[in-house]
Amino acid sequence: MSALGPHAGYILAAYASVVMILGGLILMIWRDHRAQRQALDALEQRGAGRRSGKALS
Repeated sequence: MSALGPHAGYILAAYASVVMILGGLILMIWRDHRAQRQALDALEQRGAGRRSGKALS
């Protein structure tokens, strides 16, 4: 820790904050993707098809 100097606590807290924020954003995006996929599947089951006719992968 001495390599980081006297501000090691601040530096490590900043990195930890960034990791937590990015992790939260990734989690939110993943959950939204699942919700959108489920909504699309529900629409397709009710007979609403895609206009272009191309399937998403």
